[in-house]
Amino acid sequence: QVQLVESGGGLVQAGGSLRLSCAASGGTFSSYTMGWFRQAPGKEREFVATIRWSGGTAYYADSVKGRFTISRDNAKKTVYLQMNSLKPEDTAVYYCAAHDFPSWQSAGYIQDYRNYAYWGQGTQVTVSS
Repeated sequence: QVQLVESGGGLVQAGGSLRLSCAASGGTFSSYTMGWFRQAPGKEREFVATIRWSGGTAYYADSVKGRFTISRDNAKKTVYLQMNSLKPEDTAVYYCAAHDFPSWQSAGYIQDYRNYAYWGQGTQVTVSS
């Protein structure tokens, strides 16, 4: 069983930056693909970024590509999401997720929030215009 705890959310002006952290406990963190997803009020949860267990391969939603960076520190059992040039449309609750996907699992599959077994409680990010 994996427990995930997000932190780092808050209120920021458009153009600003935030760094989210997700600390994991339980399980074998280094074997898990880690993802960030977000959900705005009245909308479906959507993919933001994900990083495979080795840290060598990361994927991003088109809406955040070039602005957000996902990274992981397997020794600290923590995954990060550096968010720069924030926009009001980035406002949402951001969730960290984990799943032990096999290395051959497709990029499309690991970007689908429905395929993740473990979730954090979420952290609110609000970007004011």
